[in-house]
Amino acid sequence: MVSREINIWKSIDWITVVLYTILVFAGWVSIYAASYDFDNASIFDFNERSGKQLLWIGLSFGIGFILLMLEARMYEALAYFIYIVLMLLLVATIFLAPDIKGSRSWLVLGPVNLQPAEFAKFATALALARLISSYNFVLVKPANFVRACSLILLPMLLIMMQKETGSALVYGSLAFVLYREGMSGFVLFGGLCAIIYFVVGVKYADVLWGITSVGELSVLVLIMLVIIGMLLVNYRDLIVARNIALFVAVAGAICYVLSLLGVIFDWVYVAVGVILVSCLYLVVVYLQMRVKIIWMIIGFAVASMVFLFSVNYVFTEILEPHQQIRIKVALGMEEDLRGAGYNVNQSKIAIGSGGLWGKGFLNGTQTKLKYVPEQDTDFIFCTIGEEEGFWGTSLVVIIFIALIFRIMYIAERQRTAFGRVYGYCVTSILFFHLAINIGMVIGLCPVIGIPLPFFSYGGSSLWGFTILLFILLRIDAGRLESY
Repeated sequence: MVSREINIWKSIDWITVVLYTILVFAGWVSIYAASYDFDNASIFDFNERSGKQLLWIGLSFGIGFILLMLEARMYEALAYFIYIVLMLLLVATIFLAPDIKGSRSWLVLGPVNLQPAEFAKFATALALARLISSYNFVLVKPANFVRACSLILLPMLLIMMQKETGSALVYGSLAFVLYREGMSGFVLFGGLCAIIYFVVGVKYADVLWGITSVGELSVLVLIMLVIIGMLLVNYRDLIVARNIALFVAVAGAICYVLSLLGVIFDWVYVAVGVILVSCLYLVVVYLQMRVKIIWMIIGFAVASMVFLFSVNYVFTEILEPHQQIRIKVALGMEEDLRGAGYNVNQSKIAIGSGGLWGKGFLNGTQTKLKYVPEQDTDFIFCTIGEEEGFWGTSLVVIIFIALIFRIMYIAERQRTAFGRVYGYCVTSILFFHLAINIGMVIGLCPVIGIPLPFFSYGGSSLWGFTILLFILLRIDAGRLESY
């Protein structure tokens, strides 16, 4: 037993532990700065948030130690069991959690509030790693792909039922793991296109060119360009791409001349007709050539149009009013500086006022006077920006990037598919949190309420990320053991 423990401590990736420790204690100091009370200046006061966070940090190190002492094989053996338990806990949360600011995502356990969605991340990562590493599993098989997606979509659905859209979106980052394990890049490309279509369609939906919606027409033009680009890149047939491009140009020229002659029509119908005729032409090409990629391009075109014409319904009927306003503010469609845009506006003022070198520790006026709501949780990055300036925020981002790249290195050196997949799950989740939280604080993303890892105040977030990371460290420490 003694020799085993010595081997574990020698095998732990201490670089990752050091980076984790730096981020955790930097987050603690930032929470102290964000919640600083002039009447009680002690960072160790357990009645203040900094003192409570120190307690969470101490417990986090205890949790990390326990996770390192457990057998590495146990995580793979119990992966499905842990996943089922957390999914049941998410279901229970829907019915048992009190309504807090419109969501039911926090379980009240005496003096402690826990958010199961934070712990479901490592459970989902374990289950996905177990599935992909199972014997004879090939992700490109449709049945296997559906099983992998189901493991990801289930917690997303349950968390959305808790009215926690931001936390649910985090699980979408696991698509990068599927890509690493063999999923076609076509799927990721489709997701990127969907985001672009949504942004353009929503932003210019109410802009009219005659009777034509500029938003819908712009997206349809993009779809047509993507079809031609896919033919050139994937099918590599210049003739087919040229014929479609000529057809689009001729159809557009004829309609333009008709419009000059006084004929009034909706260009959206013209664009839809052009795309449908192009798809029929591609069907003929497929019947002649029997090339599978042609069907994928046709399917992409049809799915893109269906998505476009469902955007308005999703935006107006499915999204909550406050979510609609946040998206409009992020896209510059509305300012609402006293409402939905207030947090982001105050955050940008705080970060901008910090300049290059910052105002100095505990000298931030915007944060000390509490102009920025949630400044020690979701918007804690603005505290760093105001007090430490550009150099401070850059240093924090650099440390995060170093941690993410280190985790990727750890994932790649694993001898088992289970360890590799789990490592990339950790990478994807951390990167998503980092990118979206900072993007949200500086106004590049809508406010969706996800914490900055290791910085935002709260035990659930800190414990969730600690468990996520230290399970990987234990798996990595045991990579030389025989399986």
